[in-house]
Amino acid sequence: MEKHRRDRVNARPNPSIFSLFAFLALIWSFGLVGGGVWSFLKQSEFSSAFLPKVLPDGQRFARVQNVPTGLFNYGGSTAWASIRLMVDPIIQAERREFRLRYLQPEYDPVGSSSGIEMLLDGRLSFAQTSRPLRDEEYRLATERGLKLEQIPVAIDGVTVAVNPNLNISGLTLDQLRSIYSGRTTNWQEVGGPDLDILPYSRPLNADGTTDFFVRDILQRQEFGTTVEFIYTTTQALRILANTPGAVYYASASEIVPQCTVKAISVGRGVGDFVSPYQPPAIPSQQCPQKRNQVNIQAFQSGQYPLTRNLYVVLNRNDGADEAAGQAYTNFLLTAQGQELIRNAGFVAIR
Repeated sequence: MEKHRRDRVNARPNPSIFSLFAFLALIWSFGLVGGGVWSFLKQSEFSSAFLPKVLPDGQRFARVQNVPTGLFNYGGSTAWASIRLMVDPIIQAERREFRLRYLQPEYDPVGSSSGIEMLLDGRLSFAQTSRPLRDEEYRLATERGLKLEQIPVAIDGVTVAVNPNLNISGLTLDQLRSIYSGRTTNWQEVGGPDLDILPYSRPLNADGTTDFFVRDILQRQEFGTTVEFIYTTTQALRILANTPGAVYYASASEIVPQCTVKAISVGRGVGDFVSPYQPPAIPSQQCPQKRNQVNIQAFQSGQYPLTRNLYVVLNRNDGADEAAGQAYTNFLLTAQGQELIRNAGFVAIR
């Protein structure tokens, strides 16, 4: 078991090392959703809107009012990667006066927390998060004379992934909690083979997905000593593909379309498993020609037990930053924006 171990994250990473991780994460994000983009384009007539011509004009990007002119910095959650690749370029192509630049933190892990911190520091016009604002973030904003507001724009599912050769039908929420708290250490204990469980996670407070997992699955318990922390989902996917006993969790849009790992079903109880992908599962041998698609119906109905909102966080300062964040939110909440969000692997909130 020890040979599979990685050094835990106990200190702030060396800037040059983290810059490499951030670069690899960015490359991975483009590669991840690129397959989804190509698959979608093969099935659709391409237009700048990706939408039927019968859509009312008032529900398209072209009709959004009060859009500021200029270049605006934004950043935040890695769960938003497919939206940044598939949706944001369409916004900018149709509203050329509105230009966006995604900024990553210099030292900290890329994620919701660092995006909110950069917004509080005045480095971003608005932030993208996969978790709600915390009390201490509201407090910091008040101390700095800022007024933050979070606006939900999409629904996401959190997916549990394992090595593709692991024979496991699914996990209950209690079993998942037991694994990540360190009480369950062998897959045989949860209906799998006699094999050590090697749980991986991004660092605590690094991103909204980890925050969601600690709050809703661990019920604010601490991670067990068996959990290994890694900087990016890119690393996790590589480890899962080569480590039979590994397990990891991330946004469904990051996991479900992958060819080298297996997304598994989760349930509130035994016999109540719901898949994060649209059944039946596509065999890995058919990927990437065909890819699993997110189970939008189960996410939207609440049948799938691991869902959360994605938010745009604005700074209500009556200035250009507020105008940029509000315009971006308005774009995403149009019928055109919500359809593009669905195409990016999320559930429309409207």
